[in-house]
Amino acid sequence: MTLSDVRTGLPGWPGGQENQRPAAFRPVDADAAEEFLTLFYAEQPDNGGFASRLRQVKSDIELAGTYVHTPQELAFGAQVAWRNASRCIGRLYWRSIRVRDRRHVLDPAEVAAEAAAHLREATNGGQIRPLITVFAPDTPQRRGPRIWNDQLIRYAGYRRPGGVLGDPMNAALTGRAQQLGWRGAGTAHDVLPLLIDDGSGAPEMFPLPPDAVLEVPVTHPTLDWFADLGVRWHAVPAISNMCLEIGGICYQASPFNGWYMGTEIGARNLADNDRYDLLPAVAQRLGLDISTERSLWRDRALVELNIAVLHSFDQAEVKIADHHTESHRFLTHLDREECKGRLVPADWTWIVPPMSGAATPVFHRYYDDADLKPAFVHHPACRGGASHGGCPAG
Repeated sequence: MTLSDVRTGLPGWPGGQENQRPAAFRPVDADAAEEFLTLFYAEQPDNGGFASRLRQVKSDIELAGTYVHTPQELAFGAQVAWRNASRCIGRLYWRSIRVRDRRHVLDPAEVAAEAAAHLREATNGGQIRPLITVFAPDTPQRRGPRIWNDQLIRYAGYRRPGGVLGDPMNAALTGRAQQLGWRGAGTAHDVLPLLIDDGSGAPEMFPLPPDAVLEVPVTHPTLDWFADLGVRWHAVPAISNMCLEIGGICYQASPFNGWYMGTEIGARNLADNDRYDLLPAVAQRLGLDISTERSLWRDRALVELNIAVLHSFDQAEVKIADHHTESHRFLTHLDREECKGRLVPADWTWIVPPMSGAATPVFHRYYDDADLKPAFVHHPACRGGASHGGCPAG
């Protein structure tokens, strides 16, 4: 595919498709575009002439208010955005993320179909692949699509008297889906539909096909009663409410995934008291004294819960990392990047695992943090807050 092919097929580009919906749009920052192209050609010198490409991009911005990335620029931008993700411990394999270029897709139904296809490809029979699907960005002629779900796969949270059944974090999204006519089965692990809009702010609802969602029942290697808790979790953590920002262009809908690190599920999703809050139930089954914090019942229950998560994914032959191995991999990533003279931005509060932090090598050092571009970012137009899990490869 040539750059000309991409431009003429891109919705909103002069000569391309349009949805005739004017959108408030600030022209792309030419300096941001130049900064990205300088980086691209410095690290990818075989892609041709920098000077001629920069002239073309600046001309396009002056003419149309924006420009179009080549497929090579898009792939590089997605890879470096992962490399720059300061909250992600699993960046050793940043080059491995594959891009599904769907910049021609605007229609919410088509976005939903492509999101399901993304999940099938990423699942890969349990051998999870790092993957990103990039949909149409905003242009002066129209807005690109938005995905309201913070991850493609999320469990419903049903507000009930006295609490929430399911995942409390998703109670608001569940309520919006119900307003649109969705009715779940009323269990603690009902997969929510996708809520997608075409940029207008009015979402449509699209249930995920069952074959796009691989789930793992959570059992324990030695505690048979664990299966009675009825816990399960999905295999692919695909973040879907962040913008992929490359050279001044923000791809508002660009779901991406890696594979889980066990503590993301066992020490956060299932353990946090504002999520599934399973520690009291596990501790009681273990016969622990939960009347006093000095018994360390939370710590002991947390370990068993995380053992169960890793065991279950292994039994199901679904790829997952443990926090000790991933910590060593991150230090390998640091060494490699420092040898190339590149800064590795890192947020200590996210890099250190949420369990046994001091027992991992990433705990005992300081990190530099910086807002480098390209990047995955939360924009004001994005709905929802930061997500646990989902950074590619951890």
